[in-house]
Amino acid sequence: MKKILIASTNVGVIDIVKSVCNKFALYFDPIFCPDTEEALSFIDYEIPEIKILDFTSSTIDSFRILNAIDSDPWLHNGGIIAIVKDKKTVQEFESKKNPNILAIQVIEAFKENFERLLKILWNNQQFLFNRGMQESINGVEKGKFICGNDPFDIRMYASFLVNYLYCTNRIDEDGRYALQTTFMEMLTNALEHGNCNISYEEKSKWLEKGGNILDLIKEKSKDPVIGAKKIHIEYVIGKEKSTFTITDEGDGFDWRSRVQNDDFTMETHGRGIFMSKNLVTGLTYNDKGNQVSFEIQNLMNVSNNVPLIMSTFATVQYTKHQIVCRQNEPSNDLFFIVSGRYGVYVDGKLLSVLTPKDIFIGEMAFLLNDRRSATIMSAGQGQLIRIPKVSFLNLIRKNPHYGIFLSKLLAQRVTNQNRKTIELSNEILELKNK
Repeated sequence: MKKILIASTNVGVIDIVKSVCNKFALYFDPIFCPDTEEALSFIDYEIPEIKILDFTSSTIDSFRILNAIDSDPWLHNGGIIAIVKDKKTVQEFESKKNPNILAIQVIEAFKENFERLLKILWNNQQFLFNRGMQESINGVEKGKFICGNDPFDIRMYASFLVNYLYCTNRIDEDGRYALQTTFMEMLTNALEHGNCNISYEEKSKWLEKGGNILDLIKEKSKDPVIGAKKIHIEYVIGKEKSTFTITDEGDGFDWRSRVQNDDFTMETHGRGIFMSKNLVTGLTYNDKGNQVSFEIQNLMNVSNNVPLIMSTFATVQYTKHQIVCRQNEPSNDLFFIVSGRYGVYVDGKLLSVLTPKDIFIGEMAFLLNDRRSATIMSAGQGQLIRIPKVSFLNLIRKNPHYGIFLSKLLAQRVTNQNRKTIELSNEILELKNK
């Protein structure tokens, strides 16, 4: 069951959340926090994957809560639904491109969309993992989203993919911004110029008159033909790179002239394609102009973020075949993996290789106050943050929510290892019965 934080004092918001969550009682557990401090405490200790921040509640400092989430992205990320007072504020939030925000809604739109939002979240919960809680993926992941002509949908699906890539350590903060920006630009083009057939000139005139583009999209979508059109988002997440394809059901456009144009000094919009070319690689269109593809290079053996409480410790450089710790030594230190690959040797035999996706070296012996169970040796150049035991315990005392998170992390690892053991046992049994 997923816990949902609701930081709001608005009766209308609270009532709609209660009503909708009753329909999903087996899947979502809403926790209502009418106080800023209570909400901050809940975020720290429960680390909820879904957070509803009501910026219209005057007695709750939602900006403070948002800043707390943004300040420590290693621990907190993703799943924010922002409720704001008007459409102008929606545009202001959109312009900031905060990758942690899944949706931005005025109250009436929130009431209308919340049930659909929960259905989308539940159907795609594999993209809402907290950092370190997801299982390591070694193969290629492929999938597809299909959404309608609703800016709400396209932001949700873009955020799913961006947050997932970030939480699985495939992109860093710069990559997160680049991918989120490109997704929103390309999906917006597919929606506006593709499915809704809004020309560049028509959009310019609408904006010059002070119109809201969301209203123009809504007006266009009243046409049954346009309203029935879909946007297709395909992804292939590999080991070294990830590729994305966005296809609309419109008539296409002259993308060549837009790709070649890099002078936007006098234009009110239209910079998206040029900007995206500089943020991702391999941005190409099909001949018709209703399909765009692009890719990013995944991070390899590098952590994309250092936990805030560990950033004060010095980073230790390691060279090829340098020993980090030896089997049977006292476990006085914990190591956070910043970069590199590290062999795990027991009695001289290589058992496994640790990388930044494993997060720590020596955490079990460290926590059990035991001697090292293996020798750890660097496979090449690498960086580790060495944290003395006393210092780490003092940090946990001052930041107990980190201790809770690390406990969850270890419990998840044990659960995953047990599942793998069962799967391996079943495979062995099947082989014996053949």
